[in-house]
Amino acid sequence: MYRITKAENIADKIFLMDVEAPRIARSCEPGQFIIAKIDEAGERIPLTICDYNRETGIITIVFQVVGASTERMSWLKAGDAFRDFIGPLGVASEFVTDDLEIVKQRKYLFVAGGVGTAPVYPQVKWMRGHGIDADVIMGAKTKDLLILEAEMRAVAGNLYVTTDDGSYERKGMVTNVIEDLVVNQGKHYDVCVAIGPMIMMKFVCLLTKKLGIPTIVSLNPIMVDGTGMCGACRVTVGDEVKFACVDGPEFDGHLVNFDEAMKRQQMYKTEEGRAMLKLKEGASHKHGGCGCGGDQ
Repeated sequence: MYRITKAENIADKIFLMDVEAPRIARSCEPGQFIIAKIDEAGERIPLTICDYNRETGIITIVFQVVGASTERMSWLKAGDAFRDFIGPLGVASEFVTDDLEIVKQRKYLFVAGGVGTAPVYPQVKWMRGHGIDADVIMGAKTKDLLILEAEMRAVAGNLYVTTDDGSYERKGMVTNVIEDLVVNQGKHYDVCVAIGPMIMMKFVCLLTKKLGIPTIVSLNPIMVDGTGMCGACRVTVGDEVKFACVDGPEFDGHLVNFDEAMKRQQMYKTEEGRAMLKLKEGASHKHGGCGCGGDQ
């Protein structure tokens, strides 16, 4: 069992939890994720690691209530425990394994949309810990849906906050801020890392491709089973088929077929849609948590 030491409602339907998981905390890196399971009958829920403390053995997760399983998870309090808490899974962010001196020479721009702020935070924190000041754009629909603002301000070189309705700081989409920084203010970025809703990442990539900024995206929003067995996170990257949970979750955003991924994600939510994907994808369709009947 993995004991919860802190459970907070940090925004509407968004929750933060600290969980005792020493082995994961000792070996995880930014960009990776865990799979949480409330009890024996519970659903496997993949969640990107928001923070980690190697000394205390604590892993921080942030999640949004989107269905029955995350609703049940939101009921857990400090002192409760997860039946399973597995990780670290996925491939760490590229800069973690790159030559540090080369990473220090790059100018990074991180773009966080909504709950995507949670996986962006440990990446920016890693940068600060290695003496690198990164610019960060945080976007949300309204001020009330902004999360981890104080934590992000503590580690970002410059933090730009924007809300769709203009209820806090800037008004507009994150793409408006990117364009303002690069086109109007003349800032130069060598790498952009964008994490948030699929539609946000798509439009960020369309803009950064036009601006000539290499861009990394995290496809954690489309993960379901987290093992590569269910096939929900199948995505085309360039001319290759990838699975976000085992090959990623981070990919070259300029190569990701977002339209296909979003269409597939919607189909996957229905039994009829899963059956259609099995028919269309044949032997390349994965089985396990998809509910399509496997090879029966």
